Amino acid sequence: MELKSKKLILASASPRRRELLQGADIQFTVDADTSFVEQYAPDTPAEQIPALMSEGKSNGFHRPLENDEILLTSDTMVICDGKALGKPHGREEAISMLRFLSGKSHSVVTAITLRDKERSATVSDKALVHFKVLTDNEIAYYVDNYRPYDKAGAYGIQEWIGYIGITKIDGSFFTIMGLPIHLVYQELENFLK
Repeated sequence: MELKSKKLILASASPRRRELLQGADIQFTVDADTSFVEQYAPDTPAEQIPALMSEGKSNGFHRPLENDEILLTSDTMVICDGKALGKPHGREEAISMLRFLSGKSHSVVTAITLRDKERSATVSDKALVHFKVLTDNEIAYYVDNYRPYDKAGAYGIQEWIGYIGITKIDGSFFTIMGLPIHLVYQELENFLK
């Protein structure tokens, strides 16, 4: 994608988000410095949390944007039985999350926010993931070998657990991976008009 005279800044340290932008031939730099603290009211509807977090990350960016800059932020949340699952805080929580997801279907919602000096747009995408029943040995193997502590719901679809555990998805694989790249492309086109 030709950004004309604009520069895209990815405000995320996620290697998966970098990989997806590169795969779409979108030129960007990375600057993940933000003052935003990821928290939300307990009564916030689960499907709205990613948009709130994405907007918060954008608004918390550490400096004003230049005229030629577009900032991209994103947030992903796994939702199962009405419960929002963010990133686990250690091994036990990761194991607990995967046991909770085992044998069930769950939603993955990823929101993106694009912002320049004049405007801001936030959009979300949702996908449905179906997990087989995972054994305790499979869960422990995955957590111990892949350490999914930086991933919502304690798993990465593009890793071992996705290969052996996910039986079906409805929606975008890339939304589940952490960046609905089709929406990024579409919204960037709107920003470049």
